Amino acid sequence: MNTQKVSFYNLAWRWHFYAGLFVAPFMVLLAVTGIIYLFKPQLDPLMYGNLLTVPAAEHALSADEQLQRAKFAYPQATISKYLPPADATSSAQFVMRNDGREVTVFIDPYRGLVLGEQDAKDNLQAIARALHGELMIGTVGDRLVELAAGWGVMLVVSGLYLWWPRGKSSAGVLWPRLSSRGRVFWRDLHAVAGFWGAAFLLVMLLSGMTWTGFWGKQYADLWNTFPAAMWNNVPQSDQQARVLNTATQQTVPWAMENTPMPMSGDHAEHMNHGAMSSGPAAPTLRLQRVVDLANARKVEPGYSITFPTTAEGVFTLAVFANDPRNDATLHVDQYTGKVLADVRWEHYNTVARATETGVMLHEGKMFGWVNQLIVLLICLMILLSAVSGVVIWWKRRPEGGLGVPPLRHDLPKWKTAMVIMLGLALAFPLVGASLIVVWALDRLVLSRLFGQRESASGSA
Repeated sequence: MNTQKVSFYNLAWRWHFYAGLFVAPFMVLLAVTGIIYLFKPQLDPLMYGNLLTVPAAEHALSADEQLQRAKFAYPQATISKYLPPADATSSAQFVMRNDGREVTVFIDPYRGLVLGEQDAKDNLQAIARALHGELMIGTVGDRLVELAAGWGVMLVVSGLYLWWPRGKSSAGVLWPRLSSRGRVFWRDLHAVAGFWGAAFLLVMLLSGMTWTGFWGKQYADLWNTFPAAMWNNVPQSDQQARVLNTATQQTVPWAMENTPMPMSGDHAEHMNHGAMSSGPAAPTLRLQRVVDLANARKVEPGYSITFPTTAEGVFTLAVFANDPRNDATLHVDQYTGKVLADVRWEHYNTVARATETGVMLHEGKMFGWVNQLIVLLICLMILLSAVSGVVIWWKRRPEGGLGVPPLRHDLPKWKTAMVIMLGLALAFPLVGASLIVVWALDRLVLSRLFGQRESASGSA
């Protein structure tokens, strides 16, 4: 390998090390919490079967009767959402705020019995989702997860360069040399798992980043658009549908987050579109009427109905379907029952369709158990790559050193690296900002602290 190639190889190695050092703990956490959330369809019935499942009967109570049972059981609660039974043996659910907690209350739709409640934040799936999305620390956690995902992209790119065979045999490249021992064995596991999982990991990283608060919002603002004419005939508020999505509740699909929320009532047409009343909602539309609308418009079971919170608010009927081609979001006037907006898959643009498909693949929902199995294998490969990477570093690091090869910045290949880094910085601004910090630490602190020892280990 000539000097220029050695320099660029060492540069890729160095940045792969830094990326791995930061990303590995996050990748382990995301993989473990991802596996838990991945098997939500199987775990929930096992853990909460008494809340989710009911014996079928001939006649079911109307949605309004179910609502009255929930209000009677929780007279001080504020109900925000209704989830009709998804099938004949499923319970109905009401999401409400009670005694300062957000809880989901489960109702037998045939007998009107309150089956129990579940804290929206204090359950296995909610904790896994909160850790996966924001480390349970809000905005700061969201930004850290976004940083980890962006650096994960760098990890994949640099890892593929390091993996490139360069005339080697397939052993240790396409499959591990299982007869080897020590660092070679761990290196093979790391390289092979990384190669076979690279494309899948990129899909997982990029699809997951669409939900992040910074990059995801910029991405949505750029690509998530609908023709303005779709909203010309209804009064609009200054709120967007993204307000319906929270860390604990996913209500509307990603493609709908940037769309305006319509307003209810004839009086809303005479108000400034940017003004929203602070008064409480007092809908005259019966809940069963909204359910009947869903059935009439063939909305896939599993949808939710979010209640209006102001006098100008709307009922929002939405399904975030396992197959995004069945997505539906309807806004309904709380007084007249008029459907103010009805947005489906055919209204999404190409980027929105690709993003929604990526999210469902990411969550393992699109192709049932086959999709779950594929995502499980990806998560296991992530865990294997993270653990083997740490073992490799631990085994090869010199005493008192970091085990990172030295660099020369005076060779032509350095310009290529800068172009790659600039491209990543432009694509992922938070990564770009962190790159400056890491570069400064590398040049001003680490290089001086470990320079002599790293030079010795790099030439060994």
